[in-house]
This record gives sequence, structure tokens and C-alpha cells, in this order.
Amino acid sequence: MHEMTDHQMMFAVRDGDLDKLGHLFEKYHKQLFNFFRLQQEDLQLCEDFVQEVFFRMLKYRETYRGEAKFTTWMYSIARNTRIDHLRKSRHHKDATNEIDGLISARPNPEELAEKTSGHEHLYRTLARLSDEKREVLLMSRFHNLKYEEISQITGHPVGTIKSMVFRAIGDLRTFFNEQTDEAKP
Repeated sequence: MHEMTDHQMMFAVRDGDLDKLGHLFEKYHKQLFNFFRLQQEDLQLCEDFVQEVFFRMLKYRETYRGEAKFTTWMYSIARNTRIDHLRKSRHHKDATNEIDGLISARPNPEELAEKTSGHEHLYRTLARLSDEKREVLLMSRFHNLKYEEISQITGHPVGTIKSMVFRAIGDLRTFFNEQTDEAKP
């Protein structure tokens, strides 16, 4: 018996086989959590976002057409979930403040054990990028989405995505080097 593709599983969900959504959840929940985690300090909110993505996949299953990669559709839902949350929570004025909170928040002992100085350095550096640059960089480099997929998700032309990723990498390199220089005695 061969393993079903993501498209086949989502088509099965669309057609009423809701158990297949559980398989997709098992396959992608960690990847989605990490997508949100690099943009959001609140771990519980990241978990809530992941649950909301799968809830929306279930709710809007009839709209699934399989015209793009499954992950493109999934990340579109993930991005919209986060954007909807930010719109609802009027306290969010600048996405950078969220990641700054990640760095300044006092982690519990379990979280502290998981973090390394390298991760903190990366979070601080990512926090300095604009929300748009951070988002396309995460999709491109951390989640290995192709520029065409990111274009479909964000609605920006492929050329704009390429330029944003290029500039984000340049900014990241500059910010990383600045922080490294500041840390030297």
C-alpha cells in the first residue's frame, strides 16, 4: 500500500474523510509551530495559531482545489491566521515589539534550558528586520518555500519576493555583525 500525498489527503478531507486531517496535523504541526515561534513570543499563542490553522483547513476544506502545493495553501492560512489575530488585538503596533518581548521576557526553567545564546542572538537579529522581510525570509530560508509559493501566499510578485529576501539577508548579516561587535569586550 502506498502512502498518500498531501494533496490526496486534503482531497480526502474535502470529501469527508476527516481522519486524514489528523495525518496532516501530525506531519505539519511542528513546522507550523516553528513558523509562528520565530514571529511570536507567546508559546501558548503559537499553539493556538497552529490549532486555528487546522480548524480553518477543516472549515474551508471545500475550497481546497490542489492547484498549488499543499504547503502553499497551508502557509496562506497560517499567514492569514496571524494577520487576523494582529488586526483583532489592537495593542499590536509594531511586530518588532513582539519579538523584542521574546528576548526580554523571563523564560521559565524549561524554556531557559532549551535556549542557547545562539538562538537568542538569532531572535534579536530577526527582531530588527521589518515584519515583511522577516516573514519572507522565514518562509524562504527556514521553511524552504520557493519564491513562487511565497508570491502566492503574500500576493507580491516573484521579483519583489526575491528582492525582499536578498535585502533581508543583507540586513540580517549587518545586524548580526553589529550585535557580535557589541558583544566583544
